[in-house]
Amino acid sequence: MSPKSRIAPVRWNPPPVPPVRQPRALDVEVVALPGEGPEDVLIDEDGSVVTGLLDGRILRVSADGRTITTLADTGGRPLGLEWLPDGKMLVCDADRGLLTLDKDNRLATLLDEVDGRPMKFCNNADVLPDGTIYFTDSSTRYGVAEWMADLLEHSATGSVYRLTPDGELTRLATGRPFPNGVALSGDRNTLFYAETGSYGLYKLDLTNPDAEPVLVASVPGLPDNIARGSDGLIWVAIGSPRNTLLDFLLPKQPVLRKVVWALPEAVKPKAADIIEIQAYDDDGNLVHDLRGKHADFHMPTGVRERDGKVWLGSIGTTTLATFPTPPR
Repeated sequence: MSPKSRIAPVRWNPPPVPPVRQPRALDVEVVALPGEGPEDVLIDEDGSVVTGLLDGRILRVSADGRTITTLADTGGRPLGLEWLPDGKMLVCDADRGLLTLDKDNRLATLLDEVDGRPMKFCNNADVLPDGTIYFTDSSTRYGVAEWMADLLEHSATGSVYRLTPDGELTRLATGRPFPNGVALSGDRNTLFYAETGSYGLYKLDLTNPDAEPVLVASVPGLPDNIARGSDGLIWVAIGSPRNTLLDFLLPKQPVLRKVVWALPEAVKPKAADIIEIQAYDDDGNLVHDLRGKHADFHMPTGVRERDGKVWLGSIGTTTLATFPTPPR
């Protein structure tokens, strides 16, 4: 990232740090990949896992982790992945927008601009059985390579959208600080989404066209992708615990964050070297609170639970991680 990039910080008062937690210990196994940054994970019918890498490749990893094949190369930065009702894969490519990947591994562009503006940070999605897509565009100012700039600036330019099968696009929420992962409720009347910039899990009432985002839970860190598991829970990947320096700077003079942004990469705030995952029910009750460490995996950004197994992706590693679904 160019050190000459300019930010225009906005003052913001972070919410109080959540009460002291007692997370359950988490042990994971890892699967090495031939590339960096498997940001999200998607599970296929045979238990294999699909993920997108920093270099644009989309990989399929067999359920046992022994066989890895390349499905496609988007030429951009694939982030969130979802299945569409017709069997195609939906790819949220931060650089190219909403893409589809068919069973013959052919890519097509579904949506790449909003109101004549190319999407800068298409991030994550969930899909209704009729093909309606809910997705986030995290920022209109910064792309994926400058995600830290958006968090430091806190200018709140992200939006949540709905795209119907006939192509109608509706902005459901706007002016949000880094909206990220999205997941539909069990009855599909509510859309949950993670707001990385405000450390929150929010919901939108889809039955009310005038609904405003409502805070469901304060997350003890930077929530990233979220996904509904086969267990009915909303799983939340926490990329990093809250950063003390960032919390200190956000309500202070904006020039202080400009100074931090100008610092060498080695001394800028970084994600902690731990793994934190949570899971909530549709009422916002915390069901699982997990924390662990592994030498080859940290900074979880993608999470997917299915049939007793949880898979994790990370923009900060060259591995996927997995662990058994914990008992309630």
